[in-house]
Amino acid sequence: MQKTREYISSNKERFLNELIDLLKIPSISADPEYADAVHQTADEVANNIKRAGADLVEVSETDGYPIVYGEKIVDPSWPTVLVYGHYDVQPADPIDLWDSPAFEPVIKKTELHPEGAIFARGACDDKGQMFMHVKAFEAMAASGELKCNVKFMIEGEEEVGSSNLATYVKENKEKLKADIILVSDTGMLANDVPSITTGLRGLSYVEVEVTGPNRDLHSGLYGGCVANPINILAKMIASLHDENNHITIPGFYDKVVELSDEERAEMAKAPFSKEAYCKSINIKDIYGESGYTTMERGSIRPTLDVNGIWGGYTGEGAKTVIPSKAYAKISMRLVPDQDPNEITKLFMDHFMAIAPDGVTVKVTPHHGGEPAVTPIDSVGYEAASKAYEKTFGKRPIPVRSGGSIPIVAMFEKELGLKTILMGFGLDSDAIHSPNEHYGLFNYYRGIETIPYFYHYFYEMNQ
Repeated sequence: MQKTREYISSNKERFLNELIDLLKIPSISADPEYADAVHQTADEVANNIKRAGADLVEVSETDGYPIVYGEKIVDPSWPTVLVYGHYDVQPADPIDLWDSPAFEPVIKKTELHPEGAIFARGACDDKGQMFMHVKAFEAMAASGELKCNVKFMIEGEEEVGSSNLATYVKENKEKLKADIILVSDTGMLANDVPSITTGLRGLSYVEVEVTGPNRDLHSGLYGGCVANPINILAKMIASLHDENNHITIPGFYDKVVELSDEERAEMAKAPFSKEAYCKSINIKDIYGESGYTTMERGSIRPTLDVNGIWGGYTGEGAKTVIPSKAYAKISMRLVPDQDPNEITKLFMDHFMAIAPDGVTVKVTPHHGGEPAVTPIDSVGYEAASKAYEKTFGKRPIPVRSGGSIPIVAMFEKELGLKTILMGFGLDSDAIHSPNEHYGLFNYYRGIETIPYFYHYFYEMNQ
């Protein structure tokens, strides 16, 4: 792998500049105003994969945004790695909380990133991490040390639920045949504590609408006489957790797989500082379900959170009204063996049942996804573990993530393949938030580590 390392070393500055160019394009899939930018980003990703050495590159149209496919088949008898990533990003809102414009990347040094971090929307999630794979592939192909066949599948709708990806996968199973799927849309514990994500929570996402009177009413004339949808919604949401922060929806926990004491003890080996955790997000104390640690609450336990709530008058000054409607968006993170469709129905039935007669309730399901677990005794995991050990000097810790990547379960169902989650981001990278960033150390270390995965995966399959 010496030639690959030398190639990476001599092209670092270009690798960074090319990422910066990609980050300048506002590929916000959730906002139709940015449709042209999303399509432009797809073309740029395709061009980068082609320049990196792929023999075949396609920009495949879907009912939404394109999926970029690329491949290089070195030897049909060698193992094949399918790389998944996404080029779309979250909206930049709230824009006024950014220290620098979200789509004008800047590099700044921070306490956690003394070598510098690139600040921009998508820097970590997922353009930076996806681009690591393109650059690692380029380095291996250019140095002649690529020992696996490589396929890329990079989509533009991950941030809005990947609604067209399953159709693409089902229609292209032969094209997507591989031995393992490699994804870097996760993180690690710390720059000096490498880790590999071995589990992901599932997701059920709903929007609720509470309707009271047929119009906004004068709060003096009608206050105290009719149900206020915002008040009712707040009470209904508050009732979804008890005093121990357990979720009160009947049947919600019925299929939750409880980890053994031994498994929980292994999880506890991961370093955790309550003080550092609270400091990183500027809170005074932790909060969550009784009977579980913070690390467990964020990984092996299901949750229910309000992601947005609105209604009534929110403009300048005062307007004394009882609103006609109130709304909320609610997400539930799920764990094995919870089924997102079942959980969505349980939520709908319960939320409708607890509504008082003075209002009507509508629940609209949005996207969801199943939880997933990757075994740590597989060839893919061991190859990844050895790759981290090679570049970090220590074996990575297997951890379960609190996040959701619904397509991981879909890949296993449709393609029969396990996914290895080689993330290099940190919890402090502010993904989905203002001032998202990605450390240069992390970006370059990812590019250096990924080729070793290919190297060891090839060796273990001979």
